[in-house]
Amino acid sequence: MGNRGPTLEDVAREAGVSRATVSRVVNGVRNVAPEIQEAVREAIARTGYAPNQAARSLVTRRTGAVALVLSATGGSFTARLFSDPFFGRVVDGVLPVLRERAVQPVLLVAESEPARVQLVEYLRRGGADGALVVPLDEDDPLPGMLVAAGLPTALFGRPRAGVRCDWVDLDNTAGARLAAEHLWATGRRRPATIAAPVTAATARERLDGYAEALAARGVTDVPVERGLFTEESGRDAMARLLERHPDVDAVFAANDLMARGACRLLAERGVAVPGRVAVIGFDDSVAARAAAPPLTTVRQPVEEMASAMTRLLLARLDAGAPETGSRVFEPVLVVRESA
Repeated sequence: MGNRGPTLEDVAREAGVSRATVSRVVNGVRNVAPEIQEAVREAIARTGYAPNQAARSLVTRRTGAVALVLSATGGSFTARLFSDPFFGRVVDGVLPVLRERAVQPVLLVAESEPARVQLVEYLRRGGADGALVVPLDEDDPLPGMLVAAGLPTALFGRPRAGVRCDWVDLDNTAGARLAAEHLWATGRRRPATIAAPVTAATARERLDGYAEALAARGVTDVPVERGLFTEESGRDAMARLLERHPDVDAVFAANDLMARGACRLLAERGVAVPGRVAVIGFDDSVAARAAAPPLTTVRQPVEEMASAMTRLLLARLDAGAPETGSRVFEPVLVVRESA
């Protein structure tokens, strides 16, 4: 082969088959006998042949890439992106599944209407084969835009009504209910909550689950302050709660960072956790384990959810199935020292 790279013809000679057969194996065409596929793969390994991705894309109409899209419509996006371990956990779940299939991830961010339009056009032009979308806001229009454009799409979270795509989600209502039940079982009778921003995709479910579980026990007036999913916003929300409701004895925060911020404020004020005020977070992220004291929290298996979302999208790309797939994960309460 001299100084040139190995070609399909070289692989064909090595395997003792035709160039067309090698091409079918390389491009994933299924009407090739298993023993011939194996012979071609062994010849590829011996020759060191690497398929030309551009040429392969012309045959398969696939880029071999999938977009991982972080999307938001609210103003807190940048602060949360760089502070919340949630996003790193999503990536940790997505990448191993893509590696299994030799699919490359393309990270895209859509934080404004022009960015969303540009992103959809990029994907329509063949920038990636499909999109794994992590929308931060309940009314994010991007999933609907992608589906309307005919782009295979899988969501981390339930889609809006009328948007048909694959998705995974957590039973957020059940998770918040677990937090309320634990606080009640440990004798807390003046509970409050640091809720997510009104626009957040999970805000309503987590707040409703907590309030409904307490209402069933006769607590119908639950103080609510909202944060922005950041530690500092949790600290500020806890300060407001103490100012307006000094007798509060328990707080459920909609994520671990806000719960950790609440613990910081309580420590600064000399309020013992959990002795005077119990604190529960949500996610079971590294922030929960690093908090002082370590947080009792509701576990959201983010890595498993992201893996399942990725497998749903890859299955759709393989089969082009008309029916959408979904999976709902169950939360688990992880009891540590804060409650």
